[in-house]
Amino acid sequence: MADCHRHHASDIVVTPSGLRFLGRRLPCAVGRGGVRRDKREGDGATPAGAHRIVGMLYRPDRMAPPADWALPIRPGDLWCDDPGHEDYNLMVRAPFPASAERLQRADPLYDLIILTSWNWPNAQRGRGSAIFIHRWRRAGYPTEGCVALRPDHLMWLAKRIRFETRLVVRP
Repeated sequence: MADCHRHHASDIVVTPSGLRFLGRRLPCAVGRGGVRRDKREGDGATPAGAHRIVGMLYRPDRMAPPADWALPIRPGDLWCDDPGHEDYNLMVRAPFPASAERLQRADPLYDLIILTSWNWPNAQRGRGSAIFIHRWRRAGYPTEGCVALRPDHLMWLAKRIRFETRLVVRP
């Protein structure tokens, strides 16, 4: 894991006082379990460290592509959260025999998802899955481990991510 104390101008930096990106400070929510170095599946914690941005998914029925490299979320797209399955912490398709989270939700939480490299692509069983940047439920409401933002801030950030952008989470 890269050193958290060194970061680049293009990094998204999460601190206890909010998220910093390209000179702006934005309010954000982190996991109900706080920020932890020893992240485990189901602990509700946001993993500390420097994580690469590895993808972006969006709901084409609800918005235009936020970036030219964003991929549409389709009906049946799932994210495997079963530590015992070979596809743990990977996007899979329904029908799926193991535990997985639906990406196409009735609520708008996953209308735009920025994927991080936490425990990916070669997941270690039980270290946690699906650490995304997505929209928050409401200000100050914690996530299950993801980093969440106000919808307009999330869109602003999504349009400005570059290949070298990382999510740096400070303990």
